[in-house]
Amino acid sequence: MRKPLSYRHRGYRGRCQAEGLVTFTTRVEESDLHIIADADAQETARERLLFYRGQLERYIDRRPEFLTALSPISDDPLAPIIIRAMLKAAALADVGPMAAVAGAVAECVGRDLLAGGLGEVAVENGGDIFLARKKDALVEIFAADSPHSGRMAVKIIAADMPVGLCTSSASIGHSLSFGKADAATVVADSAALADAAATRLGNMVSPSKGPDCGIAAALQEILTIKGLRGALAICGQLFGAAGAIELVGLSAP
Repeated sequence: MRKPLSYRHRGYRGRCQAEGLVTFTTRVEESDLHIIADADAQETARERLLFYRGQLERYIDRRPEFLTALSPISDDPLAPIIIRAMLKAAALADVGPMAAVAGAVAECVGRDLLAGGLGEVAVENGGDIFLARKKDALVEIFAADSPHSGRMAVKIIAADMPVGLCTSSASIGHSLSFGKADAATVVADSAALADAAATRLGNMVSPSKGPDCGIAAALQEILTIKGLRGALAICGQLFGAAGAIELVGLSAP
């Protein structure tokens, strides 16, 4: 695969905790999944990651614009499920399909692990998360050098899962962003959609957009996308949230 994801040292993973569950990582070239589950399923997770990477590689070879497009491309009814999910998410969020790749991979692997017998699973792929827990969960928000980084978490109640929670940032990681958001986080019905929409949200936030960095207008616009539950954006000292999203304050990291 032509590197849609770049490996980075992910120190924040040391802060991830879930009582009674086990944690493990699965890496294939630049793909790097951190998984929390009720049993160790590392071998199965690796096999499923290889499977979906293979589908993506073959599809990109056949349709190169899938990798490079920065806006939606036409649907392909005969494509594999992961490809269809990315194409649909891109169309809804008005971004290129690769904007959904990390979330789509996390969700496809996570759902396969559930289908294989796991009762609970959370799959994190570079800040993009598929979450299926039987208990309420807190997801901490990292936002580079913003004073809000590590000081708040999104609370997801068990009844709302499975869910996708994805974050795009112009300050952290490898993601392409045309904005200046330190964090643009979206909660959605699917992780592929949350990933694509987080990219769109991050693109709309920048100090050039006004005194509030365009956060209010961006949140209003992003929540018109069907399937989104809530969103938040952080840009320096400013942040805003909208929709069905519950924030919990955290002590200083």
